[in-house]
Amino acid sequence: MIRIWKEKNAAWGSHRGMNATRLTALSFGGVILLGTLLLLLPGMSRSGESAGLLTSLFTATSATCVTGLALADTLAQWSLAGQAVILCMIQLGGLGFMTVYTLLLTFFRREILLSQRMMLASSLGLRGTGGVVRLVRHALLGTAILEGAGAVILSCFFVPKFGLPRGVWYAVFHSVSAFCNAGFDLMGPQGGSLALFADQPVVLAVHGALVILGGLGFFVWEDVYRQRRWKKFSLYTQMVLGMTVFLILAGWVYFLLAEWSNPATLGPMAADDKVVNALFQSVTLRTAGFASIHQGGLRESSQVMCLLFMFIGGSSGSTAGGVKTVTILVLAAALWSGLRGRQTVALRGRTIPARQVFNAFTLTLTVLVTVFVCTMAISLWEGGSFLSILYEVTSAVGTVGLSTGLTGSLSAGSCLVIVALMYMGRVGILSFSLAFMIPKGGGDKVRYPTCDVMIG
Repeated sequence: MIRIWKEKNAAWGSHRGMNATRLTALSFGGVILLGTLLLLLPGMSRSGESAGLLTSLFTATSATCVTGLALADTLAQWSLAGQAVILCMIQLGGLGFMTVYTLLLTFFRREILLSQRMMLASSLGLRGTGGVVRLVRHALLGTAILEGAGAVILSCFFVPKFGLPRGVWYAVFHSVSAFCNAGFDLMGPQGGSLALFADQPVVLAVHGALVILGGLGFFVWEDVYRQRRWKKFSLYTQMVLGMTVFLILAGWVYFLLAEWSNPATLGPMAADDKVVNALFQSVTLRTAGFASIHQGGLRESSQVMCLLFMFIGGSSGSTAGGVKTVTILVLAAALWSGLRGRQTVALRGRTIPARQVFNAFTLTLTVLVTVFVCTMAISLWEGGSFLSILYEVTSAVGTVGLSTGLTGSLSAGSCLVIVALMYMGRVGILSFSLAFMIPKGGGDKVRYPTCDVMIG
């Protein structure tokens, strides 16, 4: 009897987990739909006329999926009300609908049910529900503190330049956009994202710090807060922090050397500004979307390096996109184990389960194939530079938001492909598959005899 009860309970949990994943994916779709309908209203545009279905859908998807790609400039196209709607979608998309829902339940002193805890864990990329409510509460408090502090510091620079009301609004908008790794800005079509502040290291530092903290993930926050010592951190937290520092430093050195004398990017700047802007480029590439230098002016070798960084992205359970830092580290460990003839994958004295290694390979290859197919399709439709199209597609699926300037010239069909890529990039390719493509009760029902084949 006990065995039968355990099997039924496990099956129920699996079924509920499937529902949680699907509802998480659908919640993003619901926010996108609502945002599209709101942005369609004439009052949301500066001109007083509706922005049109395509522009509204593209902007709502980009904001909810915290990407930053846009068919129309945020300041020039949208009124204050429209900007406020975009900001709300960025916050909802960055934190996750279920996280905000938990805040409302807590505020009204309502009980958080098991099914809601499972949806929370699914939306944050967690494997279990233990301590998930506490983690969410700490995440919300930390988010409010960081976004508030960022807005205060940015106000000191924006208010003298834009005046009190606009300066404060710009500071709040940019602080939320940076922490959520969204990349939306209010600098206008002539501002070139943060190019106006390329010689203001504090402004770039605030944006960069918010981007990094938002991209670490709430689980890492909780682990650092509770343990406070490197040796006590979980292996996952050590992997995230180690990869984050390595990628930032590697990108910083590369862009500093590659773009130092490029007249279209770092070339005209003073030496200290070159150092700061190269560092900011390295930080913003992994899903932030802000730019202090023109991405179209980068050397081709630098654009290829940008593709790699956008593909990797940030960390699981964070506001960032990409295949995630730990995924790449697991693949590297698997490669190293394979080269040494080992049958298992180990990191720092711990064995990585074969299922997780398989998931890492599945995710990475799926994203690579998706990027290749979509790039080829858009290239056939649009023509033009293949590298620029690849840059756009990778930016979309990695929810980065950086562009070489191609977005506004895309046809309606290509825009819809980018919309789909942004959605799948935010929800997660594996989560999307789990939610909609795997049949109920899916899994290995039959085990076949093994067979050795020749590899390589």
